[in-house]
Amino acid sequence: MLDYENIGNTGDINVPPLLIDQVIGHEESVETIKKAAKQRRNVLLIGDPGVGKSMLAKGMAELLPPEVLQDILVYPNAEDPNNPIIRPVPAGEGKKIVKANKSNAKVYEEKKMMLVMFAVAAIFALGLYYQKIFEAIIAVLLIIFIAMQIKPKNTTLSPKLLVNNGDRRFAPFMDGTGSHAGALLGDVRHDPYQSGGLGTPAHERVEAGMIHKANKGVLYIDEIGTMSTKTQQELLSAMQEKKYSITGQSENSSGAMVRSQSVPCDFVLVASGNIKVLEGMHPAMRSRIRGYGYEVFMKDSMEDTLENRKKLVQFVAQEIKNDGRIPQFKPDALDEIILEAKRRSGKKDSLTLKLRDLGGLVRAAGDVAIEQSAPFVTADHVITAKKYSRTLEQQMADMSIVQRKEYSMFNPKGGKVGMVNGLAIIGDRSGIVSPIAAEAAPAQSKNEGKIIATGKLGEIAKESVQNVSALVKKYTDKDTSDYDIHVQFIQTYDGVEGDSASVSIAAAVISAIEDIPLDQTVALTGSLNVRGDVMPIGGATGKIEAAAEAGIKTVLIPKSNMKDVMIESKYEKMIKIIPMSTLSDVLEHILINGNKKDNLINHIKKLGNHVADNIPESTIKTPNAH
Repeated sequence: MLDYENIGNTGDINVPPLLIDQVIGHEESVETIKKAAKQRRNVLLIGDPGVGKSMLAKGMAELLPPEVLQDILVYPNAEDPNNPIIRPVPAGEGKKIVKANKSNAKVYEEKKMMLVMFAVAAIFALGLYYQKIFEAIIAVLLIIFIAMQIKPKNTTLSPKLLVNNGDRRFAPFMDGTGSHAGALLGDVRHDPYQSGGLGTPAHERVEAGMIHKANKGVLYIDEIGTMSTKTQQELLSAMQEKKYSITGQSENSSGAMVRSQSVPCDFVLVASGNIKVLEGMHPAMRSRIRGYGYEVFMKDSMEDTLENRKKLVQFVAQEIKNDGRIPQFKPDALDEIILEAKRRSGKKDSLTLKLRDLGGLVRAAGDVAIEQSAPFVTADHVITAKKYSRTLEQQMADMSIVQRKEYSMFNPKGGKVGMVNGLAIIGDRSGIVSPIAAEAAPAQSKNEGKIIATGKLGEIAKESVQNVSALVKKYTDKDTSDYDIHVQFIQTYDGVEGDSASVSIAAAVISAIEDIPLDQTVALTGSLNVRGDVMPIGGATGKIEAAAEAGIKTVLIPKSNMKDVMIESKYEKMIKIIPMSTLSDVLEHILINGNKKDNLINHIKKLGNHVADNIPESTIKTPNAH
């Protein structure tokens, strides 16, 4: 995969100190983030989960221009106890002020305690002298109660440290994803003891929200469209005013009576989500970001180049360093990670950028190596780890595949009329052999025959069946209006989506009408257009591996998918892969040899020579240049 030169393992790779330099495959997004950080602009990141949105947001916090960070103190308001006073001070000063007030209070408490002890001792002495023990005990309890109620003025006025930035090197980064309104916007704790002077002072119950803790820094909110409209409106107000008062979020709480002075919240908002999140996003919020910031779409794959493979190697080194518990990777293990990145991209000449999932594989491989007491992670450990790093959906899909195999309706031997071995994908990447049966029966309608398909077909799958019917009418010598053609997707309990089975349907129907058997050692997948061209499909690798495991000897796939094939080495000698361009290619490799087959193939090839394809190039006029 790579020439590792002097790299013996990932321990020899330098990991950049800044997070923004650790972002892999999003060069354009990184440049936008750098511009946004320099000018303190809001950003909306749209992309699939696991492509690095939160990492970009954290990296932005490190890039923000130097600001004078502040601590926020909240003081009681003598004139209006329910309107606490807010005081910003330079970072680090807030802790000193609170400490000084606590020191004064401590000295007072020590003096008060000494006086109380002296008074108690004196009363007990007098009680003993006058033999009035019961009266002395009552007097002692009364003095203790009075002492507890007496509080100095400076103690009741001591502030509370609301936001502490004293120990920060960079601008604050707050992840408000999934936070309720109180945690995001601030809240005032409920206090049931609000009468008789027994309650906690209002300023002591004020709690800062993430918008206040993110002051002069970054507030990151993922899946912002799932946040309630009211909360989004309040967040928008805070963005516009750069300050926001704290009040109780529950109307049934005593905290709802308290409303502080405005608290500074001059933050940069980095919102994110997938493309569907825009549906739930407040229009004014998005307009604010678009008008005063940037919208960034983050891709889920990058081009498979030497430079990008080196970046993937850097990513593995970063994951090992961040985890801190797994061994370093040897070059053969890195090659296996690169191969898996190609497989997971689902596109030719691409590498996946869903690096969170790939990071799970890296850690699983490290755990396997530790379990085997290996000093380094090798390719064998990565291959073993693939089994343990599957998603829940993938595990469920694999269990379903195993159960279906036990009651399999196909036998990869000999030939059958109207029966074809299609291929499908269940879950993320698991392939399965999906048999398709076709039968041609005399039409029940006097006007025309019908194609009837069963097996919980989705809309796209139903449309593909109709396209196949057009091809069958064109390419067979028989009048299809005389037939009702039944097509059954066997064991498709979860339904059929997409049109990747249209090649298989066409083969099964033509076999049934022409009474030509299909080779059962062959499986196929592909989409057909109405002209008979075989179009590319998804999941080619998983489908081929499923066919190999099922004992299939040959698999037919669209020619345009050949570069997508990245099967594991153990399957390479088990199965033969043949590319297809047209329907005639498909039938030539799957129909059993005989005169019927030869006549049909020749007939289809003649029909396939479209008029446009035979127009001499010299007769095509070039438009006049103006």
